[in-house]
Amino acid sequence: MQDISRRKFIGQASCAALGSVTFLNTLMNLKSLNSLAISNSSVADNSGYKALVCLYQSGGNDSFNMLIPRTTSRYNEYAATRTNLAVPLADILPINYTDASGYQYGLNPSMPGLQGLFNSGKAAFISNVGTLMDYTNKTDFYNGVANLPLGLFSHSDQTQQWQTAILDERTAVGWGGKIADLIRDQNANQNISMNISLAGTNIFQTGNNTVEYAMDPYYGPIGINGYDPAATWTFEQAVTNGIDGIMEQQYTDIFKKTYAETIINARDAYVEISDALNGFGGFSTASFGMSSVELAFEQVAKTIAVRNTLGFQRQIFFVDYGGWDHHEGLQDHGPMLGDLDNALTAFNAAMEELNLADDVLTFSLSEFGRTLTSNGQGSDHAWGGNVFVMGGTSLLNGNQIYGTYPTLALNSSIDLGGGILIPDTSADTYFAEIARWFGVPDTDLSMLFPQLSNFYNIGSGTAPIGFLNL
Repeated sequence: MQDISRRKFIGQASCAALGSVTFLNTLMNLKSLNSLAISNSSVADNSGYKALVCLYQSGGNDSFNMLIPRTTSRYNEYAATRTNLAVPLADILPINYTDASGYQYGLNPSMPGLQGLFNSGKAAFISNVGTLMDYTNKTDFYNGVANLPLGLFSHSDQTQQWQTAILDERTAVGWGGKIADLIRDQNANQNISMNISLAGTNIFQTGNNTVEYAMDPYYGPIGINGYDPAATWTFEQAVTNGIDGIMEQQYTDIFKKTYAETIINARDAYVEISDALNGFGGFSTASFGMSSVELAFEQVAKTIAVRNTLGFQRQIFFVDYGGWDHHEGLQDHGPMLGDLDNALTAFNAAMEELNLADDVLTFSLSEFGRTLTSNGQGSDHAWGGNVFVMGGTSLLNGNQIYGTYPTLALNSSIDLGGGILIPDTSADTYFAEIARWFGVPDTDLSMLFPQLSNFYNIGSGTAPIGFLNL
């Protein structure tokens, strides 16, 4: 290594190493070059700590096999429509809730943890929610006059729309990222992004001025490949020295200068968050397993635990638990819900141990529901579906199903065919309630959620849906 000139080393070794840098953690300054900061002066609430934990079930969760009718007449409709996909009535876990029509419901047998959380007021469901430009009916849909989201039933388009709330064009700026743009100054620490991803790059957390900080569900913070100031191995020492040399250079070219600054930010952020996490002693009551979703939620819990060390008042986390596109193999749906249930149960225990259950809102998204009818081995892309929220009893108006749980009989007024249900509740109202709790003022809601005024009287002072204590 001593025979390699510094210039040659930098060209061949360090730049190669930098090619594998996790740039998810290093692009903040690059983005801010061509973006104007959004004023933070209008933020409604900046008191105390608050965190959002977004669980994305990518692929399209078959959510009518997650939240299931139990009343005999409604269950019989469900079973007749779902045929071989139906969960046996005797296996459904009952929840302590009866709607205004006297119907009762239950959960997939793989979710006893969520059953307990719901019954104790620490979870709630929003039923038949989906992307809507405006209220839509079956007649207008088939007459071609309904104002519909772009690329309805498409994975890529609907993923984008659930994460951006922009339904009539394709964009890569998410509503979680825009919220971070609005309130990022509330955090004393500006070295680490408010938005922390356990799933790499995602649209939801990408703002005009905000890029997520990526962490690995198993290993935690991600450093620069080969960079280790404490290294004892000759090659790692050489890589570290080479990268330090690049960062110490004074560049006049704006792109080179910004590139070096982002690498410095990545290095410093990695050291800061790693030191904080290494100083955390762990949880005594929360027990996380080794499934990918449990590991991700454990990293979220640990990062929240060191919030004061890191100087955070607001944080937004993103967990993507994929594999829900069950065109076939729906037998895997239950076990996946079981892993998710374990993650949610352990995470709730961790938040209660930290006395933060009322300050951390966990909420689920998925690009669409599934057809109620079977394709023989699974279900296909549909529209409306069910989501859930989780938090403390002072945070949530829990132990409720919000929206309208629909009849699952075929040929209903909202069935477009094959059990594709028109949503009754707009996703925008779901998002807006979350944003209002997090501190976004009503005056900014229409900027974040352009369709919201079609479903909610902005500025009315009432909650869009009512599942949160606002």
